[in-house]
Amino acid sequence: MEERSLRVYQEKTFFSKLTTTITKLLIPTKIGINGMLISIKRNNAIKAYEAYVNTENADDSSKQEIANKKFEDVYALYLESIDKYILDSIYKKVKNDTATEFEKNALSKYYIIVHLKETEYLEYKYKKQMYLLNLDYETVESSNKPQLIEKYKKLYINQMEGLYKGLLKHYSIKLADNLTSGAKDEIYNKIFSTLEDYIENILPLKMKEDPENNIYKNILEEYQNFEKFTVGKLDQNDNIEKNMILLALSRKLFTHSLPLIVAEQCYEKLLQDTRSLIVDTKIARKQDKAYSLLLTLIEEYNVKLLSTKIYWDKPSDREEYKAFWNKYSEVIKSKDTNYMNYIKQKQILFLKNDLKKLRKDSNKYYKIIQFYCNKLVELGAMKTIKNSYKSEGKYIKAKVRA
Repeated sequence: MEERSLRVYQEKTFFSKLTTTITKLLIPTKIGINGMLISIKRNNAIKAYEAYVNTENADDSSKQEIANKKFEDVYALYLESIDKYILDSIYKKVKNDTATEFEKNALSKYYIIVHLKETEYLEYKYKKQMYLLNLDYETVESSNKPQLIEKYKKLYINQMEGLYKGLLKHYSIKLADNLTSGAKDEIYNKIFSTLEDYIENILPLKMKEDPENNIYKNILEEYQNFEKFTVGKLDQNDNIEKNMILLALSRKLFTHSLPLIVAEQCYEKLLQDTRSLIVDTKIARKQDKAYSLLLTLIEEYNVKLLSTKIYWDKPSDREEYKAFWNKYSEVIKSKDTNYMNYIKQKQILFLKNDLKKLRKDSNKYYKIIQFYCNKLVELGAMKTIKNSYKSEGKYIKAKVRA
């Protein structure tokens, strides 16, 4: 009896358990075996990444190269295993109509990215890696294994950081191509969307990992301003303001991936969108809100971006900016002594400076030029001179602003 009892006990604790595991592994969609393979390859990628990091400060460059090559190979196999999971499991679930809404959405997003392969290979390469990493990051986060989460997070943050920088650099290069205005607008939207994804999903992880980093301390206020736009429904004015904050953050986070010349074009795009919003809206309250945003944008553009510009295409543009900066510095000095006058003079300076640029193409910008002139009349910086001329024997009155 003792022998039989022992034999039965062994079967329940080993063979029976193994049989149950095999049954799980052999389910039609292979979720079990795929999950196991991903876990193995993920652990290999984490170990290879840690080994690579440990050689970064080593004097032996050959060791660094070997460790980097090994990590790249293991990392590629790891991503392939996640890719296989999507095709082997989620696809079959969707096909059999047993998938959850999350799985359906995951597959839909996957095919949107894969669709880019034929036309935008580099964008496809970056976005597919981002997608696969993010999918597995959510799996690791829900594993309730603190040590695994901590180790994986370092790999995840490092890889995602590089992918976002690569994607932004790719879009920056694309803007230099001879594109139609519609195609350029699409690239601008992609830049803003990529910045938003990064700041919403990756930056908080980096700030938590390295709370003493001075860069993150310096952007804290702007980051908190951005967070206000992550909830609720946004109108066009809100979206422009959100993108303005994203650009300000990008100047500190992506100096090389999003060069100054590209950031300059993005600011000009936001300025144009705000001008259009002002002249298109018929509601006074919304127009005032858009006008206030325009003044903020002009200041951000001139003070935070153009003041850091070293190379100018035309020396005359540089001289014009110097003249603007000298006037702006004088206006700033009056802030503490007469605040209301400071606000007024700053508006006048910004409007006149922008008006000078817009008048180079007055046919295109005649509506906003008229709006600027009306504002300058209200501020006492421009006069309306009544004039008249004769037409078909009648005197016609006209208004001339000076």
